[in-house]
Amino acid sequence: MAAADDLSAERIDHRFKGLPPDAEGRSVGALAAERRSLFTGGFTTPVLALSAESVEHNLALLKTYSERHGLAFAPHGKTSMAPRLFARQLEYGAWGITAAVPHQARVYRAFGIERIFLANELVDAAALRWLAAELDADPGFRFVCYVDSVRGVELMDEALTAAGAGRPVDVVVELGAGAGARTGARTEAECAAVADAVAAVSTLRLTGVAGYEGEVPGADGERVRAWLRRLTALAGEFDAAGRFGRADEIIVSAGGSAWFDAVADVFADVPALSRPVLKLLRSGAYVSHDDGHYRHLTPFNRVPEEGSLRPAFRLWAQVVSRPSPGQAFVNAGKRDAAYDLDLPEAQVVRDGRTGEIRPADGIAVTGLSDQHGWLATGPGARLDVGDWVGMGLSHPCTSFDKWQLIPLVEADGTVTDLIRTFF
Repeated sequence: MAAADDLSAERIDHRFKGLPPDAEGRSVGALAAERRSLFTGGFTTPVLALSAESVEHNLALLKTYSERHGLAFAPHGKTSMAPRLFARQLEYGAWGITAAVPHQARVYRAFGIERIFLANELVDAAALRWLAAELDADPGFRFVCYVDSVRGVELMDEALTAAGAGRPVDVVVELGAGAGARTGARTEAECAAVADAVAAVSTLRLTGVAGYEGEVPGADGERVRAWLRRLTALAGEFDAAGRFGRADEIIVSAGGSAWFDAVADVFADVPALSRPVLKLLRSGAYVSHDDGHYRHLTPFNRVPEEGSLRPAFRLWAQVVSRPSPGQAFVNAGKRDAAYDLDLPEAQVVRDGRTGEIRPADGIAVTGLSDQHGWLATGPGARLDVGDWVGMGLSHPCTSFDKWQLIPLVEADGTVTDLIRTFF
């Protein structure tokens, strides 16, 4: 992924919030090489920081976990849409990168990703024309996507035939997680009908089964494992019926960020099939983890002996108003912080006079306006205009997407890199 390194040549300007005004015109690489302090190096508030140590820890942990459980790993890139992080994930042994929509796949290809798993149906004719051209131009490019309907197979075949596709597109039949869940064929009989439709066309090649266990209604360990057993049994039934006749390997894929322990348990029992089996995990939120949603849901809470993820995000904002003893306002709001699942969590205060960093005792975020954060301050809370408040965030996917360049920061506040996102 040499193209990811080229991002260091991008020039800093008004497009990128939070960066030092005096860095205008410098390259990203030049600013990173200066190793400025996030607090005294001219960065303006609000500014989102990503912990260098936590990211490295999380990358290593999922590599170890996947290897221990015999899983291949294609982390979901929609979380960060950051090629520099993709490169690190691949360096840590990722099989490829998962995408959700064609635009994400185009970004991946622009930065040289050789294996893409599109965990979604793809029936857009324009996107399929682009895909056919990519596959024909690069024999080393591997692409896999979902199918869940006979009509979807028809649309794919029509578009790929019209595009003169020279290589078949690898597809996996998506098994839905249950009534009222998201995409996916609901029954094994419907899955078989989709597989038969794939077999009837030359533009597609059936190479496995997949789905998303996070959509299981009333998800708990028992229900999730029951659905995963249906998925692995479906792979066995398809194999026994000869439905993978054109495939070199059989893909069985699942695994968001909340139930990968269940995936590891059930996938460990996949029997030998007629071809090598690629057990593909797709968790994405791990790279930054969080201080809310995934802090509560991570499987490592259930299997602490396997390790623990570290939250990597901290949003720094400055107190701009202290209108009453029980209230304060910082200059970060909905444009800067994820708020779809939980409000930010006030964690530390950096004193505007001394630079001392202390716990945010008695301080809570109670609401967000577009550009303001509402803070409630209890008796004895130490907070003044000019102080910086460091906040933890919930839900990585809606944290990354609000920032185009994110400082990667060491524990002492030194900025060592800037992570470019492409949403």
